[in-house]
Amino acid sequence: MSSRIPRSRVTQDRWLVSYADFITLLFGFFVVLYAFSKADQKKQAQVPEAIDTAFRSLGIFSETSRKFGNRSNTTSTDKPAIPMNIVMGEDVLAPEKVKNDLEHIQREMSQMLSNQVAHHSVSIMMGRDGLVIRLREAGFFSSGSATPRPEALGTLRQIAASLGKTNYDLRIEGHTDNIPIHTSEFDSNWELSAARATHIARIFVEQQTIPPDRLSAAGYAEFHPVASNDTDDGRAENRRVDLVVLPRSKINFSAPATAPDSGVWRKITDDDPAAQPAKTPTAAN
Repeated sequence: MSSRIPRSRVTQDRWLVSYADFITLLFGFFVVLYAFSKADQKKQAQVPEAIDTAFRSLGIFSETSRKFGNRSNTTSTDKPAIPMNIVMGEDVLAPEKVKNDLEHIQREMSQMLSNQVAHHSVSIMMGRDGLVIRLREAGFFSSGSATPRPEALGTLRQIAASLGKTNYDLRIEGHTDNIPIHTSEFDSNWELSAARATHIARIFVEQQTIPPDRLSAAGYAEFHPVASNDTDDGRAENRRVDLVVLPRSKINFSAPATAPDSGVWRKITDDDPAAQPAKTPTAAN
C-alpha cells in the first residue's frame, strides 16, 4: 500500500506581510510629523518671551505691561530682566540710578544759573538722551558770530566746573534758524552751528575741568528746531547751543555677532574637532 504525500497548499494571504510593513512605516512617518509640529509650537512660544526680555532689558516695557495672550496654564516662573548696562567710568549703573543723578544735576544747575534762567538766556530740562542745558544765542553769541561774548565766559566756566565733577559725557550741539547765511567766515548754517559748538568745546577743554574724551561737538544747522521758524520769537528759540549731559551705554555694535544655533543635526565623524577628547596636561619630568 503506497503512502500519498499531501500537496502543500499555496496561501493567498502573503500580501498582508507587505501591507503590514507599509502601515508600520506610515505610522512612523506621522509620528515624526507630530513631533516636528510640537517642536515648532515650543519655538513659537519662546519667540514672544525673547522679544519681551529684550525690550524690558532696554527699559521700554515695564513689568505690568507683560501680556502675551492667555498664559494661565503656564507653569514657568518669570525671571526679572537685566536692564541695559550704563557705564560710568568703571562703574555700571542701573537706568533708575542714572535718572536720579541727572535730576540731581538739574536741580544744582537750576540753582546755580538762576539769574540766567530768570533772564531766559538759559533753560534746563530733561531731554530724550539726557539732561539738556540750553544756551540761547541772545545771551551768548552775537548774530552771525561763533565766538562767545566775553560776558558769557563766566557762565560757561561755571557750567564746565559743575559738570566736571560728574562722570557723564557731554555732547555740545549747535543749532540755527532757517534764515540762510553766507558771509566771508561761514558759507551756511552748517558751518555756523558747528563752529559755535566747537568753540564752547574748546573753552571746556582749555579750562581742564572736563576730560576731552567725554566731550563731543556737532552742528545741526536749522534741521532740529524746537519752535516754528515762521515767527521772530520762534527763530530766536531755534538759535541755540544745547549742552546734553548723557550716560555712556555699554553697547558694542562692532563686536562680531555669534551665530545662533540652527538646530540642524549633523554627523560627527572622528575627524570633527568636536569629537576629539580634551587633552589633559602632563606633568614635566
